[in-house]
Amino acid sequence: MQGQRAWARLKYQRAAMGSIRLYLRFIGMSFRSQLQYPASFLMMTMGNLTVTSIEFLAIWALFTRFGSLQDWTLPQVAVFYGMVHTAFAMAEAGARGFDILHRWVRAGDFDRILLRPRSTVLQVLGLEFQLMRVGRFAQGLVVLGWGIRNLGIALTPMQLLLIIGSICGGSLLFSGLFILQATLSFWSVESLEVVNVATYGGVEAAQVPMSIYNEWFRRFFTVVIPLAAINLVPLSAILEHPSLQGVPGWLAWLSPLAGLAFCLVCLKIWHFGVRHYRSTGS
Repeated sequence: MQGQRAWARLKYQRAAMGSIRLYLRFIGMSFRSQLQYPASFLMMTMGNLTVTSIEFLAIWALFTRFGSLQDWTLPQVAVFYGMVHTAFAMAEAGARGFDILHRWVRAGDFDRILLRPRSTVLQVLGLEFQLMRVGRFAQGLVVLGWGIRNLGIALTPMQLLLIIGSICGGSLLFSGLFILQATLSFWSVESLEVVNVATYGGVEAAQVPMSIYNEWFRRFFTVVIPLAAINLVPLSAILEHPSLQGVPGWLAWLSPLAGLAFCLVCLKIWHFGVRHYRSTGS
């Protein structure tokens, strides 16, 4: 009995390592294809960096004019901004395959993915890895670093680890939203714009503290789509702000796991959609 369990564990480990190697090969192929035209890659990266930089300049202009945003200072808002944009850049680069899956479903090419003896999630993740998102990622890191430096608070290593964990949790949350959007395309055949309200609209909403919004809006992005769990709640353990004093300390440290939980739920919905997928016949 123990021998069978050991063999099952070994088989599972080999399958996991094989999947990781295959995914790394997908990423390598995507990198090489994008770097075939370095000038185009640099222009797209700089364009992505410029667009996101203009967004933060608009926030900076707002603070220059009014001084604060409901008692929130510019460095504090910069931390919110940097965390959500860094997380979204990671999700947009790594989960891009789910964002473009509706094209494969409409053309009937998703059938080929189902015929291959590999996980559908792994194959869709490998469809495209957008290296140009490094522009948004770098800009988010710069703004985040500037905000932390100007907070006037000496962060402990554990607090820095909490920020990193929150960014990873945010990346998983946005990846889950891309997965959910791809799953809905099994029935609609088109990418639903209503999901973009939660993805791209969620980035815009979470780049400033959600405490400034109406209660129904905060509840939606806390309970239904836990965007507040990737920056507002964990930052309650770091930032000294009156609106964050009522958050329990243990919740602040566990909140990044909400992104993982949301992604796992979206994966369950994905597998349900795959089981009920019907080819378009294209």
